Amino acid sequence: MAIEDLISSVPTGLWIGGEERQAASTFNVLDPSDDQVLATVADATAADAVAALDAACAVQAEWAAIAPRKRGEILRSVFETITERADDIAALMTLEMGKVVAESKGEVAYGAEFFRWFSEEAVRIAGRFTPAPAGTGRILVTKQAVGPCYAITPWNFPLAMGTRKMGPAFAAGCTMIVKPAQETPLTMLLLAKLMDEAGLPKGVLSVLPTSDPGAVTTALIDDGRLRKLTFTGSTGVGKALVKQSADKLLRTSMELGGNAPFIVFDDADVDAAVDGAILAKMRNGGEACTAANRFHVANSVREEFTDKLVKRMSEFTLGKGIDPASTLGPLINSKQVATVTELVSDAVSKGATVAVGGVAPGGPGNFYPATVLADVPADARILKEEIFGPVAPITGFDTEDEGVAAANNTQYGLAAYVYTQSLDRALRVAEGIESGMVGINRGVISDAAAPFGGIKESGFGREGGIEGIEEYLDTKYIALTR
Repeated sequence: MAIEDLISSVPTGLWIGGEERQAASTFNVLDPSDDQVLATVADATAADAVAALDAACAVQAEWAAIAPRKRGEILRSVFETITERADDIAALMTLEMGKVVAESKGEVAYGAEFFRWFSEEAVRIAGRFTPAPAGTGRILVTKQAVGPCYAITPWNFPLAMGTRKMGPAFAAGCTMIVKPAQETPLTMLLLAKLMDEAGLPKGVLSVLPTSDPGAVTTALIDDGRLRKLTFTGSTGVGKALVKQSADKLLRTSMELGGNAPFIVFDDADVDAAVDGAILAKMRNGGEACTAANRFHVANSVREEFTDKLVKRMSEFTLGKGIDPASTLGPLINSKQVATVTELVSDAVSKGATVAVGGVAPGGPGNFYPATVLADVPADARILKEEIFGPVAPITGFDTEDEGVAAANNTQYGLAAYVYTQSLDRALRVAEGIESGMVGINRGVISDAAAPFGGIKESGFGREGGIEGIEEYLDTKYIALTR
């Protein structure tokens, strides 16, 4: 489909109650490769948020009462619809977010999988029935849908960060309002349209693009009818949302920032570690909370690892994501380019060496090259702060204990990566690392069938796996007499 036809096929109004509605004002969505306007979309207000909650509440009981098998069949239909339109969704995602098309296609496949996985989990919501230990009656435990949910999703994965929340919510019988990031609302709006075509009942999903997320979020959180808040984004915003939600005691799930260590031990297969490093660092151009943020490499293999990583990073071709020749697209905006530039400059000023890259090319678009920093000192900000860009800072260690200590030297605890050929060491280190997820000899760990989430200041709650649906279920105990 031609780009103009693709964009014209996307709803640009508010999606409330399964229908497109216009708003009093609009805002522009920009192409990060050249900052040109892609589309103009409706700008939701607090009043629109209440209307979306009205629609969600109107069908909540009916949706929760639908047979689990039927809900599962609807989710399976959504999976198939997304799969059929994968090329169009990927192209749209690339246009508004910047990642290369191959990356976007990968996200579409990953994002769609949450609907397939949770279509199967919808019929496996279990309870229990047991005699009371005192012999006074029976204990019946059942699970019920939490109720209307509000999901706030980020710009870096415009499809998957939404489907990872919608899949379990809909499988559990919850309705949902989604507020996509201001930078990337088009993918979510197209998804809403496709879900409607796939048979999702009207009112179960609403999508509210907005340039005033504070007003929309406050209107929903302060309304006693909302029962669940799920957020993916920065730790700072997540903390504020938890505080804001406390007054109504909302159920909350927080998938927040990361500072993933990538540890290469002296017994690692260095070539395999470099392959994994490219996947863990450069997936999504480095704009991922699970991205390898700092590389702790045993000093005995550090030079070899650095040389081989530099060679691989130097092979990336910077350009528009929609260009088939590009292997690295732009960052999301000029602010992110400035952030990455500042972190690299700070590291260099403290003694780090730029082995490749390190300078934004300038000109139109928000580009930053694949970069490797060697000999990064311990006090460099880039080892402590989330980079969200294609920069790999490398530092060394001597002993296993030093490597684990360096990995744990952060307030975050989302993902970690370990390369070693020793099973004993792999298990020992995985248990010792303070992280919600650990990849052993692999650079990509996300899987719809596995629980995704962190500890410490990376948040709480899990998305995906058999654990994911529990976030959208309340437990009810019914006491029965003998």
